[in-house]
Amino acid sequence: MALMITDACINCDVCEPECPNQAISPGEDYYVIDAARCTECVGHYETPQCGEVCPVDRIPLNPDHPETREQLHAKYEGLLAAGLARGKTR
Repeated sequence: MALMITDACINCDVCEPECPNQAISPGEDYYVIDAARCTECVGHYETPQCGEVCPVDRIPLNPDHPETREQLHAKYEGLLAAGLARGKTR
């Protein structure tokens, strides 16, 4: 599944630079995650980095975008091929 940022986001700006797929951006009221680019950091890290740095722990799985680990990895490969993700870190 892609992740999502809830309306409890405090706009602290720490999650956006952590995303290796550039899936996080400022929204109208709080940060948002582009589900088409979110791989839960599969291909980059063992855990989603945005969730690791979020001080209010408001980045759950997005139930509207169910994906298997294999699907997330395929999405990562597609983003990498298109130049939309940072190179593999691990």
